[in-house]
Amino acid sequence: MCHTVGISLIVFGILSMASAVPIGGALTVAEVLLAAAFVVYIALDPALGAATVAAAILLDLLARLVSDWRVGAVAFVIGWIFQGIGHAVFEKNRPAFLRNLAHLLVGPAYLVNKLVRIRPIARTASGAAR
Repeated sequence: MCHTVGISLIVFGILSMASAVPIGGALTVAEVLLAAAFVVYIALDPALGAATVAAAILLDLLARLVSDWRVGAVAFVIGWIFQGIGHAVFEKNRPAFLRNLAHLLVGPAYLVNKLVRIRPIARTASGAAR
């Protein structure tokens, strides 16, 4: 639950703050981030990548509806608090991105995969889903 709420708020927050930075016309930094994420996710797994980017686009549309980078900043901070609680209290381990920053991109794809089951979900030795 902490991952679901935390990752969603973090992505929403990033896109909300990035949509406040115009590049030209209706184009903002948020669209540049979405395009870069699309390239990375599609290269890793086309089906899961498309689903992950589609979810990010929905969060981007929500961020545009809210249209306040301050709401995004608060969501970003609260999302990280959820992540911290999840790792400290429930998982009792350090987040993977502390070892490898590329894992910051894994979180949203993992969450989308948990929801739509495009790829098999790895199990730990205890049988819990990773």
